Amino acid sequence: MGVKLGFIGLGQMGGWMARNLLRAGFALTVYDLDPMQVRALAQAGASVAAGPDELAAVSQWVFLSLPGAVEVEAVIFGGRGLAAGVGPGAIICDCGTTSYLHTLDLARRLAAQEVVFVDAPVSGMEAWAKSGELTIMYGGPPEVFDQLRPALQAMGNRLFNMGGIGSGQLTKLINQLLFNISCAAIAEVLPMAAKLGLDPEQVTQVVTSGTGRSFAAEFFAPLALAGVFDQGYPLKHAYKDMISAAEISAHKQIPLPLTAAATTTYQMALAQGYGDLGKGAMLRVFENLLGVEFRGAKQVGRSVVADPEP
Repeated sequence: MGVKLGFIGLGQMGGWMARNLLRAGFALTVYDLDPMQVRALAQAGASVAAGPDELAAVSQWVFLSLPGAVEVEAVIFGGRGLAAGVGPGAIICDCGTTSYLHTLDLARRLAAQEVVFVDAPVSGMEAWAKSGELTIMYGGPPEVFDQLRPALQAMGNRLFNMGGIGSGQLTKLINQLLFNISCAAIAEVLPMAAKLGLDPEQVTQVVTSGTGRSFAAEFFAPLALAGVFDQGYPLKHAYKDMISAAEISAHKQIPLPLTAAATTTYQMALAQGYGDLGKGAMLRVFENLLGVEFRGAKQVGRSVVADPEP
């Protein structure tokens, strides 16, 4: 294909997304701080840039798959950043999870250079990134969505044009907040069941099949029975969604009482040193508080159902 692409961020998700762009026939230049990831993409057929500015100089569209707003800011406006090498008319597409308000600010600042910044965060686990079956939520001008569609379709099979700039990030945040709040809820309630003498295995059967079921319960409750808390997206990274929600609540005067309460649970878990574990580790906070463990009589398999959060 004639358009030249750049890709920055070759981690767990981004590496497979970049490979799928190559498989679709795009000319691709890559950059990452991890030389092993760069070599792997070079072996797959990608060109390699020495820095974001060099990548920008040879790319018409640049895709980012970075951990958060701090990294996106540094890659665009830091030393040797994209802003130093990108030309007028270029498109920068953020496929990572960046805060909604920061996304609006980045678009405004890049527009001053006649550069289009759009957001297209993805949802899905690593296996879906590998197979090109991610859900992609786009925010930006509709004509840019039409331009980017062939590249987005190479990375995902469920594309949603959610509206103006920031709409993709906001949609993903809404989805993640509902999941995060559910995780905090089961962390609080399941230890109560154990404290009051209910059988954890039977409780798990009920909450994963009855009206109280949720994806959070289906994923984390069986793992809790086995005492496994290192599965899923790290809690310290998931906390950024709670920060984004708090920023929106403050700046837009939107009350979010349940979200604020769930945020406290995340903070308690982080304060107790569980940040590197999965969100299911919040259950340990209330187990410690109540002096109980929500465990089954027998260990269950560690792989129960795939946590789709990147």
